[in-house]
Amino acid sequence: MADIQDVRRHVEDRYEEFVDALREMVNVDCGSYSPDGVNRIADLCQARFEAGGWTVERREHAPHDAEPRLGDTVIGRIDGTGGRSALLIGHMDTVFPDGTAAERPFRIEDGLARGPGVSDMKGGLLAGFFAATALQAIGADGFGRITYVCNPDEEVGSPFSVSIIQELARDADVCFVLEGARENGDIVSARKGITEMRVEIAGRAAHAGVEPERGRSAILEAANKVTALHALNGRWPGVTVNVGVIEGGTRPNVVPDRCAIEIDIRAEKEETLRQAEEQAGRIAGEHTVPDTSAVVHTLAGHRPMEKTDAAARLVALAQGIASELGFEVRDAATGGASDANTTSAMGVPTIDGLGPIGGDDHSPAEWVDLTSVVPRVSLLAGLIWRAGEAVDAGSR
Repeated sequence: MADIQDVRRHVEDRYEEFVDALREMVNVDCGSYSPDGVNRIADLCQARFEAGGWTVERREHAPHDAEPRLGDTVIGRIDGTGGRSALLIGHMDTVFPDGTAAERPFRIEDGLARGPGVSDMKGGLLAGFFAATALQAIGADGFGRITYVCNPDEEVGSPFSVSIIQELARDADVCFVLEGARENGDIVSARKGITEMRVEIAGRAAHAGVEPERGRSAILEAANKVTALHALNGRWPGVTVNVGVIEGGTRPNVVPDRCAIEIDIRAEKEETLRQAEEQAGRIAGEHTVPDTSAVVHTLAGHRPMEKTDAAARLVALAQGIASELGFEVRDAATGGASDANTTSAMGVPTIDGLGPIGGDDHSPAEWVDLTSVVPRVSLLAGLIWRAGEAVDAGSR
């Protein structure tokens, strides 16, 4: 009867293939707004699905009005002999502009793979394929269905793929998101929720030297709002509020009639995120400069990924499988959001950070520890295979 060591041996045998595939993906420019590059990665993912006997569905993005075109979403499905069904999520886009791959192509230095998107998240994207292939190879098909979503737009908040993820998550017993493990090897069991807001303020223009009293400064109103918004920091545990963009005015001798600010609100808990949102909305709607007005737009957002009892059982399962594989793993909370926030908010038991160990994401120093590939891919395979242990424990 197959066991987790059989999984590891199969992954070890295919290690060089993993590295070659990682090199191929990293050397493709695929920023979120470079749909042709993202679709080159989508082609590679589709080819892997088809080679493994998966059923493949590809959904093309159809932008509305002035929306930028995004890449395709690729969905693979493969059925087992019965058991719990797992949703895997990996993203194909990066944050880097076209030309970055030529400037900083894939390379290996002292056991670390480097290059744009190597950790966030080409390594994790491939981990999903190699984990499933290992299960197929050893006949470990005691799962219901694996559904793997390769999404094209995670780095810009998944505006296209989020509805697809929500649709597929309704039929999943568990969800594993394949962002890289933290630099110290931790997996992720909790993420802050995020709400991004834009406040557009209208005032009244006037000559700043001749008749300033006739003006109503939108920038002054914005400055007062910024001060009040930042005063929300520390009001609730784990909540942060940051005004990261401010733009307005035309010339120094004109009382400005327009100004806009963009706000980032983050919280660990749904309750405190809602409270912070309400207070930010109140501040946006109140005015200290007479005769000014404001319009508030919610730009994007993720609800918090809270560590539930079900997620804790998945963490415990991961720790047990890691122990069988000869290493330790801990879980952590992080302030950044991912697609794990979406599935967790729907009540699907979710853990994240299941790709290889990496770090310095979104920077020229980005890296993946290649010695972590075999143990982390094996861990992911074990979680898919044995997810029922954690899910069924919660129903007893």
